[in-house]
Amino acid sequence: MGAMFHLFISNWLKFFFLLTPFFVLSMFTSVTSGWTLAKKTNLALRVTLSAYVICLILFFCGNWLFTMLGITLDSFRIGGGALLFLSAVGLVNSNVQEAELGDTEKTDIAVVPLAIPVIVGPGTTAALLILGADMKSFSDYVIACLSLTFAMACLGTILFFATRLEQLLHRRGITILSKITGLVLAALAAQIIFTGIKAMLF
Repeated sequence: MGAMFHLFISNWLKFFFLLTPFFVLSMFTSVTSGWTLAKKTNLALRVTLSAYVICLILFFCGNWLFTMLGITLDSFRIGGGALLFLSAVGLVNSNVQEAELGDTEKTDIAVVPLAIPVIVGPGTTAALLILGADMKSFSDYVIACLSLTFAMACLGTILFFATRLEQLLHRRGITILSKITGLVLAALAAQIIFTGIKAMLF
Protein backbone atom coordinates (compact mmCIF):
# COMPACT_ATOMS: atom_id res chain seq x y z
CA MET A 1 0.00 0.00 0.00
CA GLY A 2 2.86 2.34 0.83
CA ALA A 3 4.50 1.69 -2.52
CA MET A 4 1.28 2.48 -4.37
CA PHE A 5 0.85 5.73 -2.42
CA HIS A 6 4.45 6.69 -3.17
CA LEU A 7 3.87 5.98 -6.88
CA PHE A 8 0.69 8.08 -6.80
CA ILE A 9 2.47 11.05 -5.22
CA SER A 10 5.43 10.71 -7.60
CA ASN A 11 3.17 10.66 -10.66
CA TRP A 12 1.04 13.50 -9.33
CA LEU A 13 4.06 15.76 -8.87
CA LYS A 14 5.30 14.96 -12.38
CA PHE A 15 1.92 15.73 -13.94
CA PHE A 16 1.40 18.84 -11.82
CA PHE A 17 4.67 20.44 -12.91
CA LEU A 18 4.20 19.28 -16.52
CA LEU A 19 0.97 21.30 -16.62
CA THR A 20 2.98 24.45 -15.66
CA PRO A 21 0.13 25.69 -13.43
CA PHE A 22 1.59 29.09 -12.54
CA PHE A 23 2.43 29.97 -16.13
CA VAL A 24 -1.13 28.95 -17.02
CA LEU A 25 -2.40 31.11 -14.14
CA SER A 26 -0.59 34.12 -15.57
CA MET A 27 -2.00 33.58 -19.05
CA PHE A 28 -5.49 32.99 -17.66
CA THR A 29 -5.53 36.18 -15.60
CA SER A 30 -4.19 38.16 -18.55
CA VAL A 31 -6.81 37.06 -21.06
CA THR A 32 -9.71 37.31 -18.58
CA SER A 33 -8.88 40.77 -17.29
CA GLY A 34 -12.14 42.66 -16.86
CA TRP A 35 -14.31 39.55 -17.12
CA THR A 36 -17.08 38.83 -14.65
CA LEU A 37 -16.55 36.09 -12.07
CA ALA A 38 -19.18 33.90 -13.75
CA LYS A 39 -17.38 34.07 -17.12
CA LYS A 40 -14.03 33.32 -15.51
CA THR A 41 -15.47 30.33 -13.67
CA ASN A 42 -17.08 28.99 -16.84
CA LEU A 43 -13.84 29.38 -18.79
CA ALA A 44 -11.79 27.73 -16.02
CA LEU A 45 -14.08 24.70 -16.12
CA ARG A 46 -13.96 24.38 -19.90
CA VAL A 47 -10.19 24.84 -20.03
CA THR A 48 -9.64 22.19 -17.36
CA LEU A 49 -11.94 19.64 -19.03
CA SER A 50 -10.43 20.28 -22.48
CA ALA A 51 -6.87 19.89 -21.22
CA TYR A 52 -7.81 16.77 -19.24
CA VAL A 53 -9.27 15.02 -22.28
CA ILE A 54 -6.24 15.97 -24.40
CA CYS A 55 -3.83 14.70 -21.72
CA LEU A 56 -5.65 11.37 -21.42
CA ILE A 57 -5.56 10.85 -25.18
CA LEU A 58 -1.83 11.57 -25.33
CA PHE A 59 -1.13 9.41 -22.28
CA PHE A 60 -2.81 6.34 -23.76
CA CYS A 61 -1.57 6.83 -27.34
CA GLY A 62 2.16 6.61 -26.63
CA ASN A 63 2.72 2.90 -27.31
CA TRP A 64 0.45 2.92 -30.38
CA LEU A 65 2.15 5.97 -31.86
CA PHE A 66 5.67 4.62 -31.32
CA THR A 67 4.69 1.29 -32.91
CA MET A 68 3.10 2.97 -35.92
CA LEU A 69 6.10 5.22 -36.51
CA GLY A 70 8.68 2.56 -35.76
CA ILE A 71 10.24 4.67 -33.00
CA THR A 72 11.69 3.08 -29.89
CA LEU A 73 10.69 4.46 -26.51
CA ASP A 74 14.30 5.18 -25.60
CA SER A 75 14.97 7.22 -28.74
CA PHE A 76 11.81 9.23 -28.08
CA ARG A 77 12.94 9.72 -24.48
CA ILE A 78 16.03 11.49 -25.79
CA GLY A 79 14.18 13.63 -28.33
CA GLY A 80 11.15 14.32 -26.15
CA GLY A 81 13.32 15.02 -23.12
CA ALA A 82 15.32 17.55 -25.12
CA LEU A 83 12.10 19.27 -26.20
CA LEU A 84 10.86 19.36 -22.61
CA PHE A 85 14.22 20.77 -21.51
CA LEU A 86 13.92 23.62 -24.03
CA SER A 87 10.44 24.38 -22.70
CA ALA A 88 11.82 24.43 -19.16
CA VAL A 89 14.64 26.78 -20.17
CA GLY A 90 12.04 29.08 -21.74
CA LEU A 91 10.15 29.21 -18.45
CA VAL A 92 13.28 29.95 -16.44
CA ASN A 93 14.76 32.60 -18.74
CA SER A 94 11.72 34.53 -19.88
CA ASN A 95 9.36 36.77 -17.99
CA VAL A 96 5.71 35.81 -18.06
CA GLN A 97 4.20 37.96 -20.75
CA GLU A 98 0.63 39.00 -21.16
CA ALA A 99 -1.10 37.21 -24.01
CA GLU A 100 -2.21 39.07 -27.09
CA LEU A 101 -5.35 37.26 -28.21
CA GLY A 102 -7.48 40.00 -29.63
CA ASP A 103 -11.04 40.32 -28.37
CA THR A 104 -11.18 37.41 -25.93
CA GLU A 105 -14.77 38.23 -25.04
CA LYS A 106 -15.83 37.22 -28.57
CA THR A 107 -13.45 34.30 -29.06
CA ASP A 108 -13.63 30.83 -27.55
CA ILE A 109 -10.15 30.43 -26.10
CA ALA A 110 -10.78 27.38 -23.90
CA VAL A 111 -9.21 24.84 -26.27
CA VAL A 112 -6.94 27.12 -28.30
CA PRO A 113 -4.77 28.67 -27.02
CA LEU A 114 -5.32 27.94 -23.31
CA ALA A 115 -5.60 24.13 -23.41
CA ILE A 116 -3.26 23.92 -26.43
CA PRO A 117 -0.50 25.11 -26.39
CA VAL A 118 -0.47 26.98 -23.04
CA ILE A 119 -1.23 23.92 -20.89
CA VAL A 120 -0.38 21.07 -23.27
CA GLY A 121 2.57 22.42 -25.22
CA PRO A 122 5.15 20.46 -27.25
CA GLY A 123 7.26 19.54 -24.22
CA THR A 124 4.25 18.41 -22.19
CA THR A 125 2.97 16.40 -25.16
CA ALA A 126 6.26 14.54 -25.48
CA ALA A 127 6.44 13.87 -21.73
CA LEU A 128 2.86 12.52 -21.62
CA LEU A 129 3.58 10.15 -24.52
CA ILE A 130 6.71 8.90 -22.77
CA LEU A 131 5.08 8.50 -19.35
CA GLY A 132 2.14 6.63 -20.86
CA ALA A 133 4.37 4.26 -22.85
CA ASP A 134 6.48 3.64 -19.74
CA MET A 135 3.61 2.08 -17.78
CA LYS A 136 4.20 -1.64 -17.11
CA SER A 137 0.91 -2.94 -15.78
CA PHE A 138 -2.79 -2.20 -15.47
CA SER A 139 -2.33 -1.04 -11.88
CA ASP A 140 0.34 1.41 -13.05
CA TYR A 141 -2.14 2.87 -15.56
CA VAL A 142 -4.84 3.17 -12.89
CA ILE A 143 -2.54 4.95 -10.44
CA ALA A 144 -1.19 7.23 -13.18
CA CYS A 145 -4.71 8.15 -14.32
CA LEU A 146 -5.71 8.95 -10.74
CA SER A 147 -2.57 11.07 -10.38
CA LEU A 148 -3.31 12.91 -13.64
CA THR A 149 -6.91 13.49 -12.55
CA PHE A 150 -5.77 14.92 -9.22
CA ALA A 151 -3.13 17.10 -10.89
CA MET A 152 -5.73 18.45 -13.32
CA ALA A 153 -8.13 19.07 -10.43
CA CYS A 154 -5.38 21.10 -8.72
CA LEU A 155 -4.90 23.12 -11.90
CA GLY A 156 -8.65 23.68 -12.18
CA THR A 157 -8.74 24.88 -8.57
CA ILE A 158 -5.91 27.33 -9.28
CA LEU A 159 -7.80 28.72 -12.28
CA PHE A 160 -11.05 28.86 -10.32
CA PHE A 161 -9.38 31.07 -7.70
CA ALA A 162 -7.23 32.89 -10.28
CA THR A 163 -8.33 36.39 -9.28
CA ARG A 164 -7.67 35.83 -5.59
CA LEU A 165 -4.32 34.17 -6.26
CA GLU A 166 -3.26 37.07 -8.47
CA GLN A 167 -4.12 39.49 -5.68
CA LEU A 168 -2.24 37.35 -3.15
CA LEU A 169 0.88 36.53 -5.18
CA HIS A 170 1.00 39.54 -7.50
CA ARG A 171 2.63 39.31 -10.93
CA ARG A 172 6.14 39.02 -9.49
CA GLY A 173 5.19 36.09 -7.26
CA ILE A 174 3.56 34.22 -10.15
CA THR A 175 6.67 34.80 -12.29
CA ILE A 176 8.92 33.41 -9.56
CA LEU A 177 6.76 30.31 -9.17
CA SER A 178 6.80 29.84 -12.96
CA LYS A 179 10.60 29.91 -12.92
CA ILE A 180 10.70 27.34 -10.11
CA THR A 181 8.40 25.16 -12.19
CA GLY A 182 10.87 25.52 -15.06
CA LEU A 183 13.71 24.30 -12.84
CA VAL A 184 11.73 21.21 -11.83
CA LEU A 185 10.86 20.51 -15.47
CA ALA A 186 14.52 20.85 -16.45
CA ALA A 187 15.45 18.20 -13.87
CA LEU A 188 12.64 15.93 -15.09
CA ALA A 189 13.75 16.41 -18.70
CA ALA A 190 17.35 15.59 -17.81
CA GLN A 191 16.24 12.39 -16.09
CA ILE A 192 14.20 11.36 -19.16
CA ILE A 193 17.18 12.01 -21.47
CA PHE A 194 19.65 10.17 -19.26
CA THR A 195 17.29 7.19 -18.96
CA GLY A 196 17.02 7.00 -22.75
CA ILE A 197 20.78 7.31 -23.27
CA LYS A 198 21.56 4.68 -20.61
CA ALA A 199 19.08 2.19 -22.11
CA MET A 200 20.45 2.65 -25.64
CA LEU A 201 24.12 2.36 -24.61
CA PHE A 202 23.81 -0.41 -22.06
